[in-house]
Amino acid sequence: MTEHQPKLALGPVLYYWPQEKLLDFYERISAAPVDIVYLGETVCSKRRAFNTDEWLALAERMRAAGKEVVLSTMALLEAESELKTLRRLCENGRFTVEANDMGAVRLLSEKGAAFVLGTGINVYSGRTLRFLAGLGARRWVMPVELSRTTLTAIQAERPDHMETEVFVYGRLPLAYSARCFTARHHNLPKDDCRYRCLDDPEGLTLSTREGQAFLAINGVQTQSAQTCNLLPELVELRELKVDVLRISPQPEGTEAVIETFAACLCGERDPLEAARTLNVALPHGACDGYWQGQPGLRQVVEVHPITGESA
Repeated sequence: MTEHQPKLALGPVLYYWPQEKLLDFYERISAAPVDIVYLGETVCSKRRAFNTDEWLALAERMRAAGKEVVLSTMALLEAESELKTLRRLCENGRFTVEANDMGAVRLLSEKGAAFVLGTGINVYSGRTLRFLAGLGARRWVMPVELSRTTLTAIQAERPDHMETEVFVYGRLPLAYSARCFTARHHNLPKDDCRYRCLDDPEGLTLSTREGQAFLAINGVQTQSAQTCNLLPELVELRELKVDVLRISPQPEGTEAVIETFAACLCGERDPLEAARTLNVALPHGACDGYWQGQPGLRQVVEVHPITGESA
């Protein structure tokens, strides 16, 4: 029997990077061994490195480089201008759209367009997945807080045409708020934030009173301080028939992460050894707690630095 071979996907950039940095980043990604690229602003509409036309132009260039392109929508809509942008994305007619809120699901369903369910859509059961499949969803990204046990149950009930994508690497997107945490940190009002997110290309780390890194604030988004790394679970992800593995962009080293996952998928590297190499470079360590059904920021499967074996 042929071994199940998932595709690699690069999620949307969750941080506010200058236009030049974004252009350089995607120029490098165009040559990286990743199959699917998600593009667009999903966190804050005030981040205007690209406008909608520029995102669409970039999507065309990535498609020309051989990538499957998906346009990602905002997770939290607060203004009429944001709704107009959402409508444009849903009506683009050229690229699949990742819906990150139910408003996007409704617009895409009304148009009869196939779409991807992002991590912000709370799919916690096979029944919910079947309902959303009836509205036009063809792929769902598992919410990051779900465990492998829950995924196993949902996979047993998923519709035949539905693909499953799992967030396997990056800081976990945990929550969104109408309040901008970064602006508040700098004693600025949200409407006059002075784009302080530009100062923090991977968010601001928050620590406990004991000095342990706990969360990262990224504008209106809260993330884990630790980096999720499910590379040691590659065999199980294959056994569960996961179709797509999502890597979340970071300001440094994203291409190396993609190449490492690709090498493991091709059998050129051992996943445990490769995970050890990746974890060494993480400023606040790795986590896999949610996947293991435990508190999310825990690292349950330890990768020993000498033997490369999991505990």
